[in-house]
Amino acid sequence: MGKIRVLVADDVSQTRKEIQRLLSFEEDMVVIGEAVNGEEAVRLAEELLPDVVLMDVNMPVMDGIAATEQISLRVPQVATIIVSIQGEHEYLKKAMVAGAREYLVKPLNSHELAAAIRNVYQMETCRHQAHGKGVVANKRPREGRMVVVFSPKGGVGKTTVATNTGIALAQAKAGKVALVDLDLQFGDVGLMLNLIAKRNIGELVREEEQLDTELVESYLVPHFSGLRVMVGPDSPQDAELVTAERVKRVLSLVRQSVDWMVVDTAPGLNDICLDVLEASDHILMLVTPDLAAVKSVRVCLQLMESLNLRDKTRVVLNRANMRLGLKAGDVEKGLGCAVWKQVPNDEAVVIEAVNKGVPFVLSHGSAPISESIRALVGGLIEGEQVPATGVERRRGIVGKIFSF
Repeated sequence: MGKIRVLVADDVSQTRKEIQRLLSFEEDMVVIGEAVNGEEAVRLAEELLPDVVLMDVNMPVMDGIAATEQISLRVPQVATIIVSIQGEHEYLKKAMVAGAREYLVKPLNSHELAAAIRNVYQMETCRHQAHGKGVVANKRPREGRMVVVFSPKGGVGKTTVATNTGIALAQAKAGKVALVDLDLQFGDVGLMLNLIAKRNIGELVREEEQLDTELVESYLVPHFSGLRVMVGPDSPQDAELVTAERVKRVLSLVRQSVDWMVVDTAPGLNDICLDVLEASDHILMLVTPDLAAVKSVRVCLQLMESLNLRDKTRVVLNRANMRLGLKAGDVEKGLGCAVWKQVPNDEAVVIEAVNKGVPFVLSHGSAPISESIRALVGGLIEGEQVPATGVERRRGIVGKIFSF
């Protein structure tokens, strides 16, 4: 495997030298060029075709945001990471709209910089591989792939995982991506994304006779990350209007207009949830490292088996390294199956992201929790299989509790 080829664009000579120095310690990276302004960055990106461009924002002739937009249009296979002293939400929004894959705030340490470059490079590689498969087939699937984030237990972080997964898919440029909030009574997708939606799924289902792809698309609210979002009803009373049959029709129409659809669900099982699970391509079953969640998910997995849904169900351990929580191995033994992916616990990052309405894959792109979401998305894009089962239960506290 060749080295990751990096182009550095910054008008300050000392900054360029410092980035060169930091990356010189990374065996899998090489700096292939430097640009002192945005215009030169665009020209060198076209000539050198780097894997990643590290782009400053405030530069003469052409600023970094405008240069990022030009690179996205002219050489879309080149990924851009914005590196700026500006950490405000507005700058982040402009960068993502322009096509940046990542946004880093100066000053940087070597680990943060290298991790961001590797993450972006890996996601771009996955995207190109997926695109290549599509070109060979020369035919787009009739419906987008549906990923349902589900758990029988509340409070396990479904909405957090769903929103960040949707944005990570959009960042991966895996095609058009939609996120649908099906926690119909108390959904928080709009809150998590700081979206003020004038229309929601509760209003959409009232237009049952006019339902078509064009109408459904008008209810998908654009987010600056590239994700399109259908929010839940404004009040729990409106949820009563959203029947299983109407949801099935709406989701079918959404799938016809996107490549990927992520669905956030309410805890527990009802007619709507069962229909959605059955129609899905992938079910992400969330569990947290506590006995109550493990017990609920274990029972639910048995139900999935009886409904012939087990093969497409992937167990995701959220808050994996939570203090005083069960170890991953104990969770697997309690469930009687392997965990597909783990999302580490990072309470400070998650709470800050929720309060600001900026998901952590955007606000803290290099954090381990963001890396785990990108790994999850990479597994979905590549069609990574669920690990083999056959986990033996040990005769500790977990084994004794679940030995019945």
